[in-house]
Formats: sequence, structure tokens, C-alpha cells
Amino acid sequence: MFTGIVEEMGRIRKIIGGSKKRRFEIEGKEVLEDLKVKNSININGACLTVIELKRSSFEVEAVEETLKRTNLRELKIGDRVNLERGLKLSDRLGGHIVLGHIDCVGRIKSIRRKENSWDFEIATHKEFLPYIVEKGSVAIEGVSLTVVFVGSFFFRVSIIPLTYQNTTFGKKKVSDKVNIEFDILGKYVEKILKKDKKNFTYDFLKEKGF
Repeated sequence: MFTGIVEEMGRIRKIIGGSKKRRFEIEGKEVLEDLKVKNSININGACLTVIELKRSSFEVEAVEETLKRTNLRELKIGDRVNLERGLKLSDRLGGHIVLGHIDCVGRIKSIRRKENSWDFEIATHKEFLPYIVEKGSVAIEGVSLTVVFVGSFFFRVSIIPLTYQNTTFGKKKVSDKVNIEFDILGKYVEKILKKDKKNFTYDFLKEKGF
């Protein structure tokens, strides 16, 4: 589990493999302080397992399912990636609950520079828009963000200078693909409502004080 607060940007040092499986060697500094083999680490929003540690880098492996559902398959040597270690029970939840399970890959529709921020419009499939609400949370490339607007096939987030400078958002361009994870709370609520829809009557709500 993660919070969506990126600790640092790593750099892809080596890529081995093809379309079915790829092994990434990633340079880092801060995340290496207490990282161990078998630990989970969030890379551009995707939860992967550390399989090897080196002096100034670590290695992870992405299997076919991960490559199919994320933009990790498009990474190249030299690319920067957002990194976050797994959440400790004693940590503050600075962002929101992020599992590192990517729902879909969206595309940057537009980037608009404002006086003290950048507005990113992200196009996504209509089927996912019910999980997006204004002022709600969404994780994009592993970054916990607040939704500021929801359109018919896109949504908008606002990036502050600190986030822009310290994550890969500062390197993004229009049409770039981004990993998206929608808020897990909304998914659970939807599942419960669908399962127990017949029980949600006026009398039931009245009984519960609504």
C-alpha cells in the first residue's frame, strides 16, 4: 500500500526482456536507504517487487499482465520514473490510499500553464468516469492528486510547482500516456450498492436516519 507521495525520481539504467516480461534496473538514492529484496515499490503508479539490490540501483520485473495494463512497456533507458516505497503503519497518510494496481492508461489531452500551477486534462474511457468526482482523489503516475473538473470523457487535475518539479509531470507532454488508479473506496461502494441494491429502499434509508 502507498500514499501517492513520490519520494524521488529514479532513472532507468537497464531494460532486459520483451513483450511478455521485462526486467528494469532503476537508479535511486533515497528509496535505497532501507529497501530490501521482496519489498514492494511503486514505479509510476505500478506496484512491483524488488528482486535485486545493487549499490546505487535496484531491479524489478514486470510480467505480461503489468506490461499490458500500464505504460511501463514504453519506458526507455534514461527515462525518469516516480518512486515510492511501501507505506509503514506508523507513517502519515499524506495523500490517499493507493494500491499500485493500475486501472487503465489515460492520455494527456492538454497542459495549461497558470500563474501558480499547471492544469492537466487527462482523457480516459467513459466506463471509468463514474469513479471520478470533483474534489475526490486519483493517482496518476503514482502521484496522489485532487480532481478539479470532470468532463464527458476526460478529467482535470491541478499540479502545484513542488509536484511539477519533483515528479515526472515536469517532463510530460500532450499525448503522453499516463497510468491511472482510481480511488479504491469508490470501487467498494459501487460493488456493495450493486450487490444490495434491492435492500436500499426508502424505508431502509428512513430507518437508518437519512
